[in-house]
Amino acid sequence: MKNIYKLLIALLTFAGGASVITSCTKEAAKPAAASSNPKADKLDPDSAKGGTALILTGSGLGEIRSVVFEKGSVPAPFNTVFNTDKALIFRVPDTANGGSQNIIITNKIGKELRVPFNVIALPVISTVSNYNFTSGTSITITGNNLGDVSSVKFVGANDVINIVSKSKKELVITMPTNSSVPGAALVITNSTGPVTTTQVFENLDKGYQIFTDDYGTGWGNNSWGPAQISSTVSKSGTKSFAATYAKGNWSQDGFNNWGTGFTSKPEYKYLTFWLKGASQDYTLYVTGDKRAGSFGNSDQSTPLTVPANVWTYFKLPLTTLDLWNKGNTFNQLGFWIKGPNDQDETFYFDDVMVVNQ
Repeated sequence: MKNIYKLLIALLTFAGGASVITSCTKEAAKPAAASSNPKADKLDPDSAKGGTALILTGSGLGEIRSVVFEKGSVPAPFNTVFNTDKALIFRVPDTANGGSQNIIITNKIGKELRVPFNVIALPVISTVSNYNFTSGTSITITGNNLGDVSSVKFVGANDVINIVSKSKKELVITMPTNSSVPGAALVITNSTGPVTTTQVFENLDKGYQIFTDDYGTGWGNNSWGPAQISSTVSKSGTKSFAATYAKGNWSQDGFNNWGTGFTSKPEYKYLTFWLKGASQDYTLYVTGDKRAGSFGNSDQSTPLTVPANVWTYFKLPLTTLDLWNKGNTFNQLGFWIKGPNDQDETFYFDDVMVVNQ
């Protein structure tokens, strides 16, 4: 990097000197002319990711007009101030496709240089359509550098995850049948190499279910207002739990298990669920009968910001939820609201479960 900065300074000095000469002599400093025989001696570095500054040194490099990365013909804009007879400085485009390829450099009279280069373009994961899956679930992953993905696997497992379609910005996969994986991140590999997702994908069949397409074993409706299983919308499967909060009330809706309840186990780590917001942004609060604040509408220790009209995924550590503060088994889990003030509001819950990672 020191060499890059030195050359940048040198080139800036050259440009500044040219302007001084111009002001003194009233003659424009002529740039190095395009050569019929441009030569490249060294490209530094010869492998880098998008945004990295590159220095090409050689001879006859004046009046360069275009720099193009061969895969996909991706242009690299550059400042002509940093172009002399001996050097050219430009950056790897963020949109460059990964892998070994030539950089095609063309001067004013159409003479080309082809310089070998390796674009480091690991998969970038921005969003996923779902964090939960069952056998054959289709999941869409968006990001960058996904068009040359060759394999997708769970961390620590060899289950076959099929690639349905892929493009530079989107990857569609289907989850394996009868997977024994309870939950894991994905290892996504393209021509540059593998990355491990920060997202963990949960197997609905392996988690402790409070509600998925139906109530989990022993669980049922425990709401103060109108609430029921609904087929209006869902995040997974075909149904969700629709909880309606009446205008002007502080109330709670949720679930109970008056039989066995849910006993604390060390292997369980998170409460997870999808929640579709109402007509405007609201705050809901988690409540539970064995929490310090008990079950009702005064415990504000765990607020949930719920954006309007969209599905939001929540993954809450059990260590902070404190569901077993007053006993080793809890029987009620709910979500309460201050208000709503303007009208009745309905929220939809899906895939409410406890998972181990």
